[in-house]
Amino acid sequence: QVQPVESGGGSVQSGGSLRLSCVVPKSDAYRYCTGWFRQAPGKEREGVAILNSDNDGRTRVADPVKGRFSVSQDNAPRQITTYLQMNSLKPEDTAIYYCAAAVTYGSCLAWGATAFDYWGQGTQVTVSP
Repeated sequence: QVQPVESGGGSVQSGGSLRLSCVVPKSDAYRYCTGWFRQAPGKEREGVAILNSDNDGRTRVADPVKGRFSVSQDNAPRQITTYLQMNSLKPEDTAIYYCAAAVTYGSCLAWGATAFDYWGQGTQVTVSP
């Protein structure tokens, strides 16, 4: 069962930092991509970062957070752990952050939210002015 589980959300002041973690159990039979998405109240879910977790390990960070957020992973035989390091947080970063995973046979760096099949429950990030 591929069920991502996020942790690490919370409340910080503007300019602060948070680190989110996500554990994605996986099967040896498949290769996976993982990603981080966020959804603010009244807005559509948007991509934050994508990782070619089981392929070349390349990553893509969305333009609104580039230079402030970074993504990394520990890829073990039975699970992938991804980390979203968020620095210089702004009030507009306030959202529920979701970890997602999908089976893939190639690069997923251009994928959007609809391409991901497995989703965590989300973790709230709140940035106050």
